[in-house]
Amino acid sequence: MTDTRFDVVAIGNAIVDVLAHTEDAFLARHDLPKGGMTLIDSGQADNLYRLMGSAIECSGGSAANTAAGIAALGGRAAYVGKVADDELGRVFRHDIGAIGVHYGTQPLRDGRSTARCLVLVSPDAQRTMNTYLGACVELHPDDIDPDLIRSAAVTYLEGYQWDAPNAKQAILKAARVAEEAGRKVALSLSDSFCVDRHREEFRNLVHHHIDILFANEDEIRSLYQVSTFGEAVAAVHGHCATVALTRGAHGSSVIHEGRVLNVAAEPVDHVVDTTGAGDLYAAGFLHGYTTGRDVETCARLGGIAAAEIIGHFGARPETSLSALVKATLARDPGA
Repeated sequence: MTDTRFDVVAIGNAIVDVLAHTEDAFLARHDLPKGGMTLIDSGQADNLYRLMGSAIECSGGSAANTAAGIAALGGRAAYVGKVADDELGRVFRHDIGAIGVHYGTQPLRDGRSTARCLVLVSPDAQRTMNTYLGACVELHPDDIDPDLIRSAAVTYLEGYQWDAPNAKQAILKAARVAEEAGRKVALSLSDSFCVDRHREEFRNLVHHHIDILFANEDEIRSLYQVSTFGEAVAAVHGHCATVALTRGAHGSSVIHEGRVLNVAAEPVDHVVDTTGAGDLYAAGFLHGYTTGRDVETCARLGGIAAAEIIGHFGARPETSLSALVKATLARDPGA
């Protein structure tokens, strides 16, 4: 794609992740829905933090993880998301800049603290997320720079943004600017519970304003309120130019130009933590898309990036994704 400063500008909740191992019994005892994302207030966040045991902290947030993945693949990424002018906010700003992502959103000077997500990782590597949005909800339409949006080939929107009215208006503004500039707009449905909260609005977006849709199997079934994956594929077919659906160990399915392409998952020696798998899949896919790859290769790149992220704790790459992609495709170009 030509005449762009950035391949992708991603807009989402700027969050610092706090990750710890847990047991299913802990989740049941505290009524935490396994594998989902629950919004909590600051008091609940403080209480759960005391209960969850030893943890590691790292910069996260779904769209931010995707932007970081694109940069790690050698792409040109920018990010828009709100943090506070506090210690965690400075950690977030440093981390995302260090990986090569352009980040210019002004911090919140007064009020809420930087958002944090308490991620409990079960023995089967499922992650249960409990999110205090904090400063995230203060993202405002004024934080959207139209020139930045116009300078990117794709504007990538995080579905979680619909939970905050100002942030929702901010990304709707970004989508409108991108459409008017002839750029592409991508959306991640983010979470099946998020879809439940905003189903009709998401359907309207997908059917009329989104060029590239990302969802996992639960999310796409929730969007159309159907019981099987096949029914969901039939329901979304024709509503969006490109749909990339992740299916865990079963790989992904891409709907494009009237065809459904099934791409196998990349092999993983040991699954440690699935946090960020969908985010990194989107990163690989969008990197391929903005560099002119066919959609099957885009899905393959997404699978390679996702496989790297689930092999360790945390949602940011620990190895050079660009080198990993090069080596994997050289070893097995047609898989």
